[in-house]
Amino acid sequence: MIEAAKQNSRGKQLAMMLVVVAVLSVKESAADVAGDAVRRPNILVIMTDDQGWGDLSGNGNVNLKTPNIDGLAKQGAVLERFYVCPVCSPTRAEFLTGRYHWRSGVFSTSSGGERMNPEERTIAEAFQAAGYRTAAFGKWHNGTQAPYHPNSRGFDEFYGFCSGHWGTYWNPMLERNGEPVTGEGFITDDLTSQAIAFIERDEERPFFVYVPYNTPHSPMQVPNQWWDRFKDKELQIKNREPEKEDIQHIRAALAMCENIDWNVGRLKDSLRRTGKEENTIVIYFSDNGPNGVRWNGDMKGRKGSTDEGGVRSPGIIRWPAVIQASTRVTDNVSVTDLYPTLTAMAGIQVKHVRPLDGVDQSAVIREGKTGGDRMIISHWNRRVSVKWKEFRLDNEGQLFDLSNDPGQRKPVNEKYPEVVNRLRQEQAVARVEIQAAPRSEQQPFPIGYSAQPTWLPARDAHVTGEIRRSNRFPNSSYFENWVNQKDTIYWETDVKQAGVYEVELFYGCSKGQEGSEFVLTGGGGKREFALEKSFPTEIIGTPYDRVPRAESEEKAWGRMNIGRIKLKSGVTEMTLQCSKLSKQQAMEFRMLIFRKQD
Repeated sequence: MIEAAKQNSRGKQLAMMLVVVAVLSVKESAADVAGDAVRRPNILVIMTDDQGWGDLSGNGNVNLKTPNIDGLAKQGAVLERFYVCPVCSPTRAEFLTGRYHWRSGVFSTSSGGERMNPEERTIAEAFQAAGYRTAAFGKWHNGTQAPYHPNSRGFDEFYGFCSGHWGTYWNPMLERNGEPVTGEGFITDDLTSQAIAFIERDEERPFFVYVPYNTPHSPMQVPNQWWDRFKDKELQIKNREPEKEDIQHIRAALAMCENIDWNVGRLKDSLRRTGKEENTIVIYFSDNGPNGVRWNGDMKGRKGSTDEGGVRSPGIIRWPAVIQASTRVTDNVSVTDLYPTLTAMAGIQVKHVRPLDGVDQSAVIREGKTGGDRMIISHWNRRVSVKWKEFRLDNEGQLFDLSNDPGQRKPVNEKYPEVVNRLRQEQAVARVEIQAAPRSEQQPFPIGYSAQPTWLPARDAHVTGEIRRSNRFPNSSYFENWVNQKDTIYWETDVKQAGVYEVELFYGCSKGQEGSEFVLTGGGGKREFALEKSFPTEIIGTPYDRVPRAESEEKAWGRMNIGRIKLKSGVTEMTLQCSKLSKQQAMEFRMLIFRKQD
């Protein structure tokens, strides 16, 4: 259902008609692709990390101000019931593929379970094939090594990190197209600057730019400019369970949301400054519910939950040339819908090798048509709920009428037995399919799939003996306590191209502890080296935390070229072993990078 603004100028109506005609006229011949692309709209997708539906002033939160994001909503369409997954990597996979995350192999947020199957085709590949220049700036979280890496999934350019979270947000180690680089300043500001530079390049081709910010995900770091507004702030509205609130965590999260809003304003200014605002589609949403107990419109659940509070996200789409201002879409819309919706709006015809779960919502948004009788499945960690019309069937089989009970407080099973039976059948089918689906975490990590460097970080490794991970959350972690010569670090890998690889080590070694010797083996190859130079590690993340962190600390790492190793193709265990322990500890280990030489 749509409640759209009634008034619109004749000039804007004419502009809308002209743009719609342009974007919907797709020519068949390959020779027309470039010229046709120039007339199509630009696409800017902004995804935040752990920002709940209630973390916007436009949704009623008086604890903060988000005028730039609220402005997007006023200038375009608000997707009132926009649904994502309960956690990070599944939502990203569903956006990129238009398919439920378990169908693309994504079942976890680390240890390889976050990777989309290589056979999946992404929305970026569709726009790339249509002549768009494509880029992603931020947190990827759908695989580190090619063919899972963003440069293998349709993005010409990538700047950011591929892990599930990062250890520090100030001048962090990031990557640009597979090569490690050092970020500039606060990460959200830096990612925005990189996106703006790409948008403002002097090119005729339209752009598809994906900006998956990594805030307000912890660690809770934010510049003083925003923290100072919140560090002593009295919160005016509370969560439905106020006794569970962590006030300092809430203050930090809201400060990070205001920083995001400022950066959204910078992106809007860039579009306006370059004359691209009218014909750019801007999408704004989050990847899951809030990462803490804070005000969220009385909804039940938070991040990780399949209840409404865990999966309902802000959803905004603005296209000034086409979408009427102040449009309200009250149909259920899923993150899987963005793939078919955006390609339809851009007039791109896509042949889908695998059926999409997403539905083209362009007519719903643009013309006031209804979206039909579809259901949306939410899944995480063996919990499954179903959303249909105004109803949600929760993981326990309880039915709620959200139009009258948005907080899921009073089950209505007895009032709607037919609805309960129908949704429980859908729930049962989904559970069987999820249980039977292959899992990407069971696949080895590829080496040398493309010419791009291959990262083998600690997050993807296993250890033997007394070596321990710096934190129970693998993302952005490292290994320490390497005190026994017999202990090893190893990866289950698949060498895709035989040949010679140069290997770089990222490590830490206290002064006086240098001198240990190591051997790297795997794929029929062997490389011996000695750690001759110390590199005392320094914690660089924790001092900026506004509240104590749950994740691993981050450190400054030494870099060392350990030489070349010749590898045969095929599945192999890549093992790093200490062959001679010089002092008390061999080293702290962060990562290996393999670069093919022939």
